Amino acid sequence: MKNLILITLIIFNINSYSQTATPSQLLDKAIAYHDPNGHWQTFNDSFNVTMTTQNANPRESKIIINLLHQYYSVAAKRDGTTTTYTMDKGKCIMSYNGAVLDEVSAKAKGMTCDRAELYKNYYSYLYGLPMKLKDKGTHLGDKIERKTFKGKDYLVLKATYDASVGSDEWYFYFNPKTYAMEVYQFYKTDDNGNVIPDSGEYILLSEEAIVSGIKMPKVRAWYYNKDDKYLGTDTLVEK
Repeated sequence: MKNLILITLIIFNINSYSQTATPSQLLDKAIAYHDPNGHWQTFNDSFNVTMTTQNANPRESKIIINLLHQYYSVAAKRDGTTTTYTMDKGKCIMSYNGAVLDEVSAKAKGMTCDRAELYKNYYSYLYGLPMKLKDKGTHLGDKIERKTFKGKDYLVLKATYDASVGSDEWYFYFNPKTYAMEVYQFYKTDDNGNVIPDSGEYILLSEEAIVSGIKMPKVRAWYYNKDDKYLGTDTLVEK
C-alpha cells in the first residue's frame, strides 16, 4: 500500500511539474544538476573516449577543448594508426602518426578540414549538453512533454535549430527526480522541415564522470530509431 501511494505521488508530481514549469525552467534545473558551478563556459580540459562497435576494433580518442581560446583537438588511435584533427581559432591542422600534413597529403589519407570542423562540433556539442541548449540558434519547444521510454518516465524537451546550425529535430529526456539527462534522440527532416519518422537515432546515457566539475554521461550507447539496431558505444575513460 505504501509503495502504491509513493508511486501515485511521484506520478502526480511529474504531471504537476510538466504542466506548470516552462521548458527554460526545466533546462535550468538540468544545467544546475550537470554543471552546478557554471564551469562549461570556461571549459579547458581533456578527456579520453573509447568507441566500440560490433565490426571494428575499438577507437581510442583524446579530446582537448579550450573554449576561451577556441582550441579543439581530437587524436584518435585505431589499429596502430593515430589521426589528429585540430582547430585552433579557426585554423585547421591535421596530423597522421604525429606528422603534420598539408592539405594534399591529408586528402590522400581521407582527412579534410571539413572533418576537423565536424569533430569539433560533435564533441563540444555532445559533451557540452545540456548546457549547449542555451546556445544561440537553438529553439526549445513550447512545452514540456511527459514520455515513457524503455520503461522509464521522463520529462522531455524538444529542440530545433536555425538552418545555419542544423536541421535535425532533437528530444532530450530528463529524470523527473534529479533532472539528470538520461536519453537523447534525434530525427532527420525533409526539405520542408517535416520529420522523417524512421530516421535518426537515440542514445542511452548511463553512469557519470566528473570532468572539470561537470557531471558528464560516462557511457553513451547509440541505436537506430527505426529498428532499435545497436550502433556502438562511447565510453568516457576517467583519468
